[in-house]
Amino acid sequence: MLPFTKLPAGSQIRTPLFYAEVNNSKANTAVQAQRTLILGQMFTSGAKAGTATPGKPVICGGAAQAAQLAGAGSMLHLMAADYFDGDPFAEVHLLPLQDDGGAVAAIGSFAFTHIATANGVLSLYIGGTKISLPVLTTQTVNQLATALAAAVNATPNLPVSAAVDGTNAFQVNFTALNAGPGGNEIDLRVNYGGTKAGEATPAGLTFTIIAMASGATAPSLSTPLSNLGDKAFDFIVLPYTDSTSLDALKTFLDDNTGRWSWDEQVYGGCFAAYRGTYGALTTFGSGRNDQHACVMGIYDTPTPAWRWAAQQTAAVAPSLRNFAPQPLQTLAIADALAPPLSSRFPLSERNALLFNGISTFTVDDDGTVRVERLITTYQTNAFGQADNSYLPVERMYQLMFVLRFLKGIVTSEFGRMALADDGTRFAPGSPIVTPSIVRARLIAAYAELEFLGYVQDTDAFAEGLIVQRNAQDRNRLDVLWDGILTDQLNIFALLAMFRA
Repeated sequence: MLPFTKLPAGSQIRTPLFYAEVNNSKANTAVQAQRTLILGQMFTSGAKAGTATPGKPVICGGAAQAAQLAGAGSMLHLMAADYFDGDPFAEVHLLPLQDDGGAVAAIGSFAFTHIATANGVLSLYIGGTKISLPVLTTQTVNQLATALAAAVNATPNLPVSAAVDGTNAFQVNFTALNAGPGGNEIDLRVNYGGTKAGEATPAGLTFTIIAMASGATAPSLSTPLSNLGDKAFDFIVLPYTDSTSLDALKTFLDDNTGRWSWDEQVYGGCFAAYRGTYGALTTFGSGRNDQHACVMGIYDTPTPAWRWAAQQTAAVAPSLRNFAPQPLQTLAIADALAPPLSSRFPLSERNALLFNGISTFTVDDDGTVRVERLITTYQTNAFGQADNSYLPVERMYQLMFVLRFLKGIVTSEFGRMALADDGTRFAPGSPIVTPSIVRARLIAAYAELEFLGYVQDTDAFAEGLIVQRNAQDRNRLDVLWDGILTDQLNIFALLAMFRA
């Protein structure tokens, strides 16, 4: 008996001759789309207001469209622009967030304290964007402040506005355009490029900088995340690292009640960046424990942490999509501005950070920033004991691929099958399976996964695989799948025992 599902049985049709039924159960080789979701604040009012609806996900085709949807110069626009620089062929969705009603905007200032004695150019960096201000010896400090404010406001896509102080006309005040803690990440500094870039403060010119600060209250993520429904997003870019926001994503992706749970099976991972000294990063990292979150540790870089989050995700997403087991080390993080040499963490500190849930990067001589190692923040099990089972970010995406691969096979090939005990005698081709038939298919599927490079040792897997009927529900099969994932070559240790 062949497994026809649409053609009538043999005794039910007499009209000749040729009839054909198409069955795709053996032909499904599709791979689920792996989308990126970028969370960030938009502009909801004023001349720069975006067209997107706050809290509602929207697909985005590039940086220009992100500017329209979120507002040019908004947090979300700048994050999306960075992401497309590093991963231009991704399917990207934005989750626009509205500034919290009680949020406070970060403020900072630049005050001229003495005029220049020689003509030159002041190179001011705001959040990593360079503002070049011509400086003349004939200009007063008040005139310089007026010129600087005008130059800042004329620069497109800056995340701040500038205004001359109403009391001290030699001072320019900066206000973050999006209110909240993200504004504190907008770095203010001069001459980041140094002498190699021809940057030097004009002789005689002096000034004081007050860093951006006092931004407070990130938007609530609970409602926007609930608006995602069951749509899958494998790479989630999070601009915040406050405990409330991180906990919201932890719950969203949780193994028990979230997207990694047995009943949702949507999966995904979260990427963020945290700014702090070595001590602050160690304290922060040791306080997190989430296998679905990856946090890059940064310090003294002009690039805001929320832009780092987008940049690092864009750097690794193509590799994780193409072949998740391949190590992410050495991938370049486009657009990220490296800390000055004196502010970079030495090897000993980076190694310690990797034991405290913090991911690390390195910097080439030309300033290119590269992934050193991306890890999750998962560090201990439910008993508080050290646990490295979920350490590599790559492992989480391997599991994601394998589970989806197996689901595709089971739903395509066993979607409408009767279930019988082993040893049951039925006609060849009947839509019936037994535990042994399913077991054989799972072993074959494992061999396919081994050929693809996601698992290893099919023989060992076959020995440990258990497929059995459930004792309480005879319509259910229970499977113990004890696969062995392939690993990453992260460490190459060589003992050079030379001979004289």
